Amino acid sequence: MEIVKVTGTNFVRDINSMAIINTDRSEKDEYYAKVNMFKLQKQEINSIRSEMNEVKSDISEIKQLLLKLTHKDYHG
Repeated sequence: MEIVKVTGTNFVRDINSMAIINTDRSEKDEYYAKVNMFKLQKQEINSIRSEMNEVKSDISEIKQLLLKLTHKDYHG
C-alpha cells in the first residue's frame, strides 16, 4: 500500500485505491467507544422491552383472574 499524507490533516491517502485513511488513534478509539455505547444502549432497550412485555402479560393474566372472581361473586 503506497500512501501520501493529506496536507493539514491526520489523514493519508492510499494511492492505489484513492481511499482516505484517518491516522489519529484517539479519534479511532473514540469512535469504537461510541459504537460500544450504542450497542449497550440497544441491549438495554431490548431488555426493557422484554420486561415490559412480561409486565403486560402479567397484568392481562391478573385482569382475567379478577374478571373470573367478580363473575363468580355475581353468579355464585
